[in-house]
Amino acid sequence: MRRRTGLAIAGAATLAWGEWLNWRWSRALVGNGGGGAEAVVVLGYRNPQAGANVINRWRVRAGIRSITAGRARGTRLIFSGGATSGGAAEAQVMADYATSVLGFDGTVLLEDRSGTTWENVTNVIPLLEDVGRIKIASQPAHALKARAYLRRQRPDLAERLVRADDYRPGEWIVVKPLLALYGLWALRGLTAGERKPSL
Repeated sequence: MRRRTGLAIAGAATLAWGEWLNWRWSRALVGNGGGGAEAVVVLGYRNPQAGANVINRWRVRAGIRSITAGRARGTRLIFSGGATSGGAAEAQVMADYATSVLGFDGTVLLEDRSGTTWENVTNVIPLLEDVGRIKIASQPAHALKARAYLRRQRPDLAERLVRADDYRPGEWIVVKPLLALYGLWALRGLTAGERKPSL
């Protein structure tokens, strides 16, 4: 009985830890935003098959729900990611899913040359120059890494970063501890200031 109780407590603590860390990352390096046009950048994930895989499908949904209510027509949805394993570009696969499956009919732009997160950020910068609000949608650790890269490459544009709707309590709760462990590894090169939430 004690062993079961101990395992249950450990399991609950692990889930809570994963939830907290992802919540924390989703709030780092963002501000309150301003006015003007809005852009939501959706970062791709390796997608060798023709259709969007489960991670890219989730990222597309997170990107679409990140569009501020009432701004669907004035927001540009930017899909970023090049081809992997000789298949279609991640950006194209995600755009096809957004328009054909989810019925998104707003403005869609593609950045289809990137192979890394650094390149994602570098290559979408020309598409962000004239917007007042920038959101980056992905798993929270990955989005934070991209925001940190934008801060390094273009601090002026990083001032326009606001939160995307890519963290929701309880969503992916079972895998959030694994995402948290991966995130800790992926974010190891960032400074403490780049990992700290901007609350």
